[in-house]
Amino acid sequence: MNKLFKGIAILVITIFSISHAEAQKLKKFGSSTEKKIGPKTVRVPYTDVVSYLGYAAQGNEDEVKDGKKFYYIYIWIPAAAPELGVRMISPVDKMKIKDAIESQEYLDNKDSKDYFDTYITLERSSILKKEDISTEAVANAEWVTLEKNDDSSELPKDPRGRKYNSLLRYKSNVSDPLKALTVGLYRVGFTTYKKGEVSGTFLAEVAAPVKLPGVQMAKTIDALLEQMK
Repeated sequence: MNKLFKGIAILVITIFSISHAEAQKLKKFGSSTEKKIGPKTVRVPYTDVVSYLGYAAQGNEDEVKDGKKFYYIYIWIPAAAPELGVRMISPVDKMKIKDAIESQEYLDNKDSKDYFDTYITLERSSILKKEDISTEAVANAEWVTLEKNDDSSELPKDPRGRKYNSLLRYKSNVSDPLKALTVGLYRVGFTTYKKGEVSGTFLAEVAAPVKLPGVQMAKTIDALLEQMK
């Protein structure tokens, strides 16, 4: 019985380890454009992807909106784009992301086991020029929510096996000046679907189907301005 029990235990551990390793594999970020390859239809990967590793701490939210604690990542988009994709995964755990921007908060907490049920928004501001960006201007800017997402089956599951990570794709609406993807200041807002605390490491990626040299991402306006120098 002991040998049988040990054998079952080893098998369970092995299966869990394989499943956990597979959960860490992050597929290429696919755009809304699909291509048929043989019997399969696949998404064409985005050409340009900017990755940001961060850590959300309780009590460090940027705004309380509709009863939810929202955090923001600011993004400077230097050229018009036909489409933008955004995805967020928590926790980062053992994922290896090449050339990612690593925030100091992430570096200080990268071993944390905390994670959260991500809920994301993509917002465009009324600020269209680099020289107009400042903390005061951002606080007084008009923000338009272009798209939002809660759960996506395309992303790795969370440690409890739930499909709670988020992904959105937004195509530029050139007929509506407020919803066209022009040069300007954008932000990704994130929180949890349910009201509560947001705490844990996360990977946020913003992508486009064309090269956009000069895209910048930062948690604060001061950090964004420093990157843009």
